[in-house]
Amino acid sequence: MELRTASSPRDVKHYTTERLREEFLIQGLFQENEVQMVYSHIDRIITGAAMPVGKELKLTAGDELRAEYFLQRREMGLINIGGDGAVSVDGKKYQVSFKEGMYIGMGAKDISFESKDAANPAKFYLNSAPAHVSYPTVLIKPEGEPGEGVVIVKDENKVELGSLEDSNHRVICKYILPGQVESCQLVMGMTQLKPGSVWNTMPCHTHDRRMEVYLYFEMPEDALVMHYMGEPQQTRHIVMRNEEAVISPSWSIHAGCGTRAYTFIWGMVGENQAFDDMDAVGMGDLQ
Repeated sequence: MELRTASSPRDVKHYTTERLREEFLIQGLFQENEVQMVYSHIDRIITGAAMPVGKELKLTAGDELRAEYFLQRREMGLINIGGDGAVSVDGKKYQVSFKEGMYIGMGAKDISFESKDAANPAKFYLNSAPAHVSYPTVLIKPEGEPGEGVVIVKDENKVELGSLEDSNHRVICKYILPGQVESCQLVMGMTQLKPGSVWNTMPCHTHDRRMEVYLYFEMPEDALVMHYMGEPQQTRHIVMRNEEAVISPSWSIHAGCGTRAYTFIWGMVGENQAFDDMDAVGMGDLQ
């Protein structure tokens, strides 16, 4: 597990491109038959991925957590961005297809990942946060019928925003948030841009009460996203490519513009779970 420390905005404005990428960019998450993890001191979020190919992968705490098992004091959300797969939680197996997700509550001990087809492996993207209460483990589906242990994303949590004229026509699908899937502090979802649109989260905002991590995907090899970060009057950018993630501290804006449409997963951790708790930044105030 890689460890990342927190950074001050007073220092970040002096970073070189290399230093900026070193501190905030997460590359190489999806590695065959490995569980990759990055532990950030910013709100203690863990960003990771599991890509099982022909064998089962088990989630372990490692030495860094000083815990008996990974979710002894944590909760976790995941979304599959690959082929059909399965996640086993304490002996119960959940079938998790493309763009389906899960919330796994604190106290779950034995967690493992597998793919249905090694030629088209599952790619489980993970966000984990410290927890104080054990909430139920559930499978989350954007569409379908609810059932025992299965939550379907509510219509009001599928929000279409923007327009093609503004290059930001997009659909926001909220997976983990109060009133749908309860958690201690983790909020998680996905935003998909419509063809012809390239901007996300613009006009931009900050939220001092929580940090955020983005994972950009559904991008061809020759495409990229310019991810904008930094204080509103000290903006910087990081060049992002397919299946790369970026850490956004609470003091930083987080927006992007791509060479074509793309999709991204957002995960937020902090003391406030209200989705609309944000401090808007006026377009005229950006520098």
